[in-house]
Amino acid sequence: MSPGIPILTGEALPPRIHVIRYTPETIEEQDLAAAKDCLPLLASGGVLWVDVQGLGDLDLLRSLGDAFRLHPLALEDVVSVGQRPKADDYDTHIFIISRMPESGDGVDNDQTSMFLGSNFVLTFQEHYGDCLGPVRERLRKGKGLMRRSGPDYLAYAILDAIVDGYFPLLEVYGEKIEALEDEVVERPTRQILERIHSAKRDLLTLRRAVWPLRDAVNSLIREESELITAQTRLYLRDCYDHTVQILDMVETYRELAAGLMDIYISSLSQKLNEVMKVLTIISTIFIPLTFIAGVYGMNFDYMPELKRPWGYPAVMALMAVLVLLMVWYFLRKGWIGGGVDAAAVTRRRVRRTTTRKKN
Repeated sequence: MSPGIPILTGEALPPRIHVIRYTPETIEEQDLAAAKDCLPLLASGGVLWVDVQGLGDLDLLRSLGDAFRLHPLALEDVVSVGQRPKADDYDTHIFIISRMPESGDGVDNDQTSMFLGSNFVLTFQEHYGDCLGPVRERLRKGKGLMRRSGPDYLAYAILDAIVDGYFPLLEVYGEKIEALEDEVVERPTRQILERIHSAKRDLLTLRRAVWPLRDAVNSLIREESELITAQTRLYLRDCYDHTVQILDMVETYRELAAGLMDIYISSLSQKLNEVMKVLTIISTIFIPLTFIAGVYGMNFDYMPELKRPWGYPAVMALMAVLVLLMVWYFLRKGWIGGGVDAAAVTRRRVRRTTTRKKN
């Protein structure tokens, strides 16, 4: 089809429209059923924030696009979920795509599309529920710069809330990796390997969401636009610093997760070496015993001690003495017991590496 025609790419939820219109002195908040209901609010002055959760109604999206004069290519990207975070300037409005973090069994991120105009902010979300509750509360309380600033500051506050939503998620993954470090040394099982792979995939998903978001925020800072004031650009710099910090944390955890694979292989090799050492020691102990038993098991008529009553006890005593002497020799060499705890050494090495990379 021609460019600029929105097409749903999968199952979508029925949309819910929540509107907040505010001035420095007043705030009005309500749920709407149709896009045309936004027009009186848009013309009544103040800053208008229209939040649409759910993308299951293309007619509603087209109506909102006509009401706010949104570019058709931007509307097409709104319903084409899975877009890369970016920021596009369409002169009359700025179109921003970001990925809102969602935590569950793994890591998922909800595409959040935002339009910044001269007196409005329009947001589209895939699913119900978000991390923008603190932004709404700040608007309701009227404290700080929220209600005394323009829509560009509101757009910054939404972006900042999305970026800050990654920090708790990364703290969870930092704790997971620290727990995996001990388990991969003590119990290197297949389940641990699957958990390491899962953590690596989740961190890669986070990297794909944050890396282009950093570039998008940077473009909002560098590119001149009448829709973003100089004061808001200062706050966007702080948001950019947060994205860089998150990206550094993601890269650090990815390196640690990759290092866990090497530790997993080393732990398996160490355990195999321990098993082989035990089997080798047992085999070595039985070699002279097998030799003695083999000699006295030969069917010759003329052999010493065969007719002696103390011959059997003497041979068994000789075998016992040989076993005790070999065990004593192995202990003295440190081949059994009293050796170096390889697992403890590996744990200490892992902790040193983790501390160095975090610092």
